[in-house]
Amino acid sequence: MANADAWSAPDGDFHARQSAAQTASRSISCRARMLAAPAYQRLLALEPYLRRIVPILIIVFLVVIAGTRTLALLAQRDDVERTARGMLTLATAQMTESMEAQQLRSEGAFPDPQPLLEEIAAQGALTSSHVLLVTDASFAVRAASPAGSAWIGKPLDGFIHGGQPLFLFGTRAGVMEVQVDGQPWFAAMGISDDRKFATVAMISQSAVFADWRRNATLNVTLYVITAVVLLVVLYAYFGQAARAQAADRLYLEAHERVDLALVRGRCGLWDWDMVRGKMYWSRSMYEMLGYEPTEAMLSFGVVAEIIHPDDVDLFDLANKIVAGEIDQIDQVFRMRHADGQWMWIRAKAQVKDPEAPEMHLVGIAVDISEQQRLAQRSETADLRLRTAIESISESFVLWDAFDCLVMCNSKYKQDYGLSDHDVIPGTPRVEIEKKMMALAYERRLASPNGPHSGATYERQLADGRWLQVNELRTRDGGMVSIGADITQLKQQQEKLTDSERRLMATIHDLSLARRAEGERTAELVELNRKYMKETERAEAANRAKSEFLANMSHELRTPLNAIIGFSEMMQQAYFGPLGSEKYVEYVADIHSSGLYLLGVINDILDMSKIEAGQFSIDRERIDLHPLILETVRVVALQAAEKSITLSTQIDEGLVLHADRRAIKQIVINLLSNAVKFTGHGGKVTMRARKAGGAITLSIEDNGCGIPKDALKKLGRPFEQVQNQFSKNHTGSGLGLAISRSLAELHGGALKIRSTENVGTIVSVRIPIRPVKVAPKKAA
Repeated sequence: MANADAWSAPDGDFHARQSAAQTASRSISCRARMLAAPAYQRLLALEPYLRRIVPILIIVFLVVIAGTRTLALLAQRDDVERTARGMLTLATAQMTESMEAQQLRSEGAFPDPQPLLEEIAAQGALTSSHVLLVTDASFAVRAASPAGSAWIGKPLDGFIHGGQPLFLFGTRAGVMEVQVDGQPWFAAMGISDDRKFATVAMISQSAVFADWRRNATLNVTLYVITAVVLLVVLYAYFGQAARAQAADRLYLEAHERVDLALVRGRCGLWDWDMVRGKMYWSRSMYEMLGYEPTEAMLSFGVVAEIIHPDDVDLFDLANKIVAGEIDQIDQVFRMRHADGQWMWIRAKAQVKDPEAPEMHLVGIAVDISEQQRLAQRSETADLRLRTAIESISESFVLWDAFDCLVMCNSKYKQDYGLSDHDVIPGTPRVEIEKKMMALAYERRLASPNGPHSGATYERQLADGRWLQVNELRTRDGGMVSIGADITQLKQQQEKLTDSERRLMATIHDLSLARRAEGERTAELVELNRKYMKETERAEAANRAKSEFLANMSHELRTPLNAIIGFSEMMQQAYFGPLGSEKYVEYVADIHSSGLYLLGVINDILDMSKIEAGQFSIDRERIDLHPLILETVRVVALQAAEKSITLSTQIDEGLVLHADRRAIKQIVINLLSNAVKFTGHGGKVTMRARKAGGAITLSIEDNGCGIPKDALKKLGRPFEQVQNQFSKNHTGSGLGLAISRSLAELHGGALKIRSTENVGTIVSVRIPIRPVKVAPKKAA
């Protein structure tokens, strides 16, 4: 109780209580200075008499105090016992009368005693230590107050011993001392007139005399302390008076030195009296927090007010220390400075003597606000660094001086097939390298700064990619490794090596020929020079071709659009008739030739984009049924001119994730070819069905067919089958090549089956789900 009272003292305003303590301290100091000198002189004059009188006065005083307090305590004990017995008698009588009244109202039935017990307990006359019981005729407990709930259902004589008169005479036996579970108790019992029930009120003697014992202990303690103090004072008076002044002076000097050192070091000493809930602060502690120093002890509540509630719970900490769970602390928390700002404090303390009755927690507090700010800035910088490392396109890994992992980015894990569990910081490098995907090839390159500065490796991963890994030593002995993707560079090197190998082979052949035919040396050298020049010219021509095809869209389409537009206007005679029928025929030829040329240009550009890997696939969800019907309508007019029957067989619910424009172009190209090479009155059938994880589009015609020897070269750019039927049809020869390339860009394939003079079936297989395909040139 003493601890709880001290710790839960009311928390007032910190500054107000400091000011009050300082005012009281100053007033006492002033009065002491005024009275000290004359009082000391009088004390010196009376010293011979005091040496004789003081011991006698002290002994008489102690004897009188001991006798007075002993008599008072005995009288107080009797009063406490009488009061306890009277309360038990009244409680028993009240319960018995109330139970009999309820029994009458219930016409002899045994009433429910629990509400009665709760009502009596709620009146406030009894404490929580009182036990109220109601039994039946066999003295078995039927109801009990909360303190006696463990005895419900048990017979009274099972736990009450030495109270036989109570069972026989009830109220007439009065209040008796009984034994309950081996402990002395006061008990009173009331028995109903018909002996159908009994009421019992009890209280343990330890609870009755608890306050008296505390009071007696306090009195004895005070008496002993008083006696000891008086004896010590007497001894000090005779033995220590001469040295008191010197000791005080030395203490003040040492205290000032320690305080000066603590103030300069931004530290403070403190002593927490755990029993009284009071705390002493050194002068440096006050100055560190910006408060005016005071000699007064600080209460638990005052200190708790200026500690941040989210950092530490003083009450919980005190309970753990008192319970012996901890005997030292080392905690970081915030305390409010006098200017209202929060300071970071690190407190380290040790229980002075855990076995002592007055437990003290003594320690030091250090201002670490600057360190906290530096740590926060360091954490922010570390986060920015990690974000930057994660965002780079190269793989990055950092090892410490012991070859253990410090950090790495996701590109490093992706390149070497590692999971998050594999790259936990602190994992040895050897263990991580065991979990890496096997390398296809690794070669160490020479380091320009020597072997001790780091190393450079060329590594080929299992998927064919090449990495150049640069490893550099850090100042602390660690290792940083950065891996750059050099796949394209290696591919270029391979191409250059292959070209060089072919060139060297050519030169070797030329050299052999030169040795065989000395007269052709000059010619071979010239041929070699021309070969190199032609190679450069071919490369330049290839680049010029790409640039030309990139610019041809604007350069050719613009005049073609004008030609086609003006020819349409002339055909429609927007500005009047042309005059001669020949002009009408010429205009129709110009319009059809322009459209044909525009189609050829578009095919060439599409084929060039596909070959250059610049044709982008924009996938979307496509319902094939309306798309196929739309393309059939596009070629329907062309088929109608030749009386060709167009039919479709499309399964319901066909959905494809693909590029709408590409799929439409594939179907139009294949349908146009089928109509083009099918004679009058022929038949073209368009089918679409789902097979496994793909959709198959088939176009079947009964046209002229394709010879077997021509099937292999079909689908190559600008390749056409020359036969008697195809001589009458013009075209660029790119339709099948574009269709095949677009199908392959979707991860699919194009297949042709044909019998000459019977017909042709062209099938395109497209996966339903997107498949990643590396861009490649069409065959």
